[in-house]
Amino acid sequence: MPLARRLSLPDAVAIGLGSMIGAGVFSVWGPAIGVAGNGILVALVIAAVVAYCNATASAQLAAVHPVAGGTYAYARAEIGPWWGFVAGWSFVIGKIASCAAMALTFAAYAAPAGWQVPVAVVAVAALVVVNCFGVTRTALLTRILVACSLVGLAVVVAIGAGSIGISEPTPLPATNAYGVLQGAGLLFFAFAGYARIATLGEEVVDPARTIPRAIVLALGGAVVVYAAVGITVMLALGADAAATTAPLAEVVAASEWSALGPVVRITAAAASLGALLALLTGIGRTALAMARESDLPRVLARIDDRWQVPRRAEIAVGVVVIAIVMLGDLRETIGFSSFGVLLYYLIANAAAFRQAGPVRRYPRALQVVGALGCLLLVNTLPVAASLVGTAVVLLGILCRAIRLRLAVSAQPPDGDGR
Repeated sequence: MPLARRLSLPDAVAIGLGSMIGAGVFSVWGPAIGVAGNGILVALVIAAVVAYCNATASAQLAAVHPVAGGTYAYARAEIGPWWGFVAGWSFVIGKIASCAAMALTFAAYAAPAGWQVPVAVVAVAALVVVNCFGVTRTALLTRILVACSLVGLAVVVAIGAGSIGISEPTPLPATNAYGVLQGAGLLFFAFAGYARIATLGEEVVDPARTIPRAIVLALGGAVVVYAAVGITVMLALGADAAATTAPLAEVVAASEWSALGPVVRITAAAASLGALLALLTGIGRTALAMARESDLPRVLARIDDRWQVPRRAEIAVGVVVIAIVMLGDLRETIGFSSFGVLLYYLIANAAAFRQAGPVRRYPRALQVVGALGCLLLVNTLPVAASLVGTAVVLLGILCRAIRLRLAVSAQPPDGDGR
């Protein structure tokens, strides 16, 4: 059974913005400033350029392959099943880590000390329930949360700009090229939300027109917001931003408008929920696509008859995210998420590069820059994140190889190359 096409251009843009704005602007500045120092804005530009190249590759692919699954489906069609599997598996593990990061970010702003983990678990469970009752409800709630977060960000930027010069924050430490690139790799975590639009390709109205426009619009809006907030955090907190998991609340607390701290925390929590909601939706669709091809258990391929959503996949993803929330750490999950997402987009650029003829929308040079950028940034991530990410990807490849070998032993090969 196919998914229903119900998402318009504003819906798709809202889901992309909800993923990106909540994903990075409230959580990534601390880790990124900690490694990039006074090169944080250069790191932001590098991350934005790589994200743009990847976004155009995704848009070009999604216009031709408007189905659920994103690069998992694109790479299967353009390069081959094994490349599709690596892309899909990288997306699932990277974005499940992103979900855990967003749940912990929500709790860092919304919950009192000692209650962050239980509150994060409840948030994940509640949003899984929302996703199980239809994608239009997901889009509506995402619009509301994006609007709330933009209002809160505007307040933070205004307060931060008005406080410049009143206090003397600790200067940002000097950095080097490696630190800037590592910061860009972490900041890339914040831009990856436009993938949610592509993974919802089977539910978008007029996908060949809507998806490319929505991806570029969402990414452009996020770049503007990130630049404004990044400059504010840098000037208001300086090096102290690296020591907090709630930097925007600290910007307000350090100003003459500290009484507005609760308002900022509420809007930050809303943005994090918006990102978490969109992330859970996208992962569920990729899991559905992989289950259809038996790259994940076939039981996850079931679509609910009434609400037309992959309910079993959504619930399974939610259970895994809750487990990571109970065991993980915000800074560790950001690095691990960036590893999986960068590998995913490396394959997306390779798939788009192979496209030819009238389906090409962008020059191949953009895909070359995007692929090289992904390779460069993934090699600058924290060593622990890269090692764990590599191990999990190899584990997935091994499991698929065993499954295929068992299938071949059980029956004659069917020649489909899977």
